[in-house]
Amino acid sequence: MKRSLFFLMLFSLMLVSFRGYSQSEQDTTKIYRVETNDGNEYVGRIIFKSNEIVKLKTEKLGELTINQKDISKIVLISKDKLEGGVMSYGGLHSSRYFCSSNGYGIGKGNGYYQNMWIFYNQFGYGITNNISLGVGIVPLFLFSGTNSPAWITPKLTFPIVKDRVNIGVGILAATVLGANTKTTGFAYGVTTFGTVNNNVSLGVAYGYYGSSWADRPVIAVNGKVRVGKKSYLMSENYYINVSDGEYLVLSLFGGRSLIRKVALDYGLVFPVYKDMNNFFAIPWLGVTIPFGSN
Repeated sequence: MKRSLFFLMLFSLMLVSFRGYSQSEQDTTKIYRVETNDGNEYVGRIIFKSNEIVKLKTEKLGELTINQKDISKIVLISKDKLEGGVMSYGGLHSSRYFCSSNGYGIGKGNGYYQNMWIFYNQFGYGITNNISLGVGIVPLFLFSGTNSPAWITPKLTFPIVKDRVNIGVGILAATVLGANTKTTGFAYGVTTFGTVNNNVSLGVAYGYYGSSWADRPVIAVNGKVRVGKKSYLMSENYYINVSDGEYLVLSLFGGRSLIRKVALDYGLVFPVYKDMNNFFAIPWLGVTIPFGSN
């Protein structure tokens, strides 16, 4: 009898050990994003995990069982990236408005491709969490070899109060490929107040051509506010003091909608200048596709 009891206890221990190798205890307070091979993703708490399956408890779809062979990636995420139980990708586009930069950085290893009205093309990439680099071109060479504008935009950002007050400084240096012209562009500084989703930015920029600098700054007041899980209202406003008594105000009003990770920007540009006779607006349309580690 004692020998039978001993073997029964030994068998039970072996069974527990085997189960320990095939599955692991899960911390159900953590939130994960599970990506599958067919391109879908699910967000929730892992309540069971073995070599064969993962059981995920989601807010929208309830409890899901996913085969391990169908999973391409499991990523631990923070709660601030969720909106209503689904992923919010607004942070991927937090470093800029329609075309203007703010005090937030892209983040190390992250990048984006931005296209506006087909012709404007720009790539941005985060070298570190505080240093990024952008390069762009308007490829007019596709039309009978016409000279094409191209530019580079290095940017440095640093937080004063994390997620509340951020400062960015940078420069845009542009030239025309194939033409004998001097480098032109502007240097700028911007302070952003608020979070990545709701903020306002105050900026100052000085233009230059060759070694000559403008004696009057461009003043910018830009901002955005979240109005839905995947939508924002945005505005960019620039005051340009051309000369004594001459000025130009450019105001861009519109919005941003997120389609998964892709941002679709749309709006209207309203120019105002001295002796303006007719009020008019110019449509704006752009798309930004993020890429990288996050």
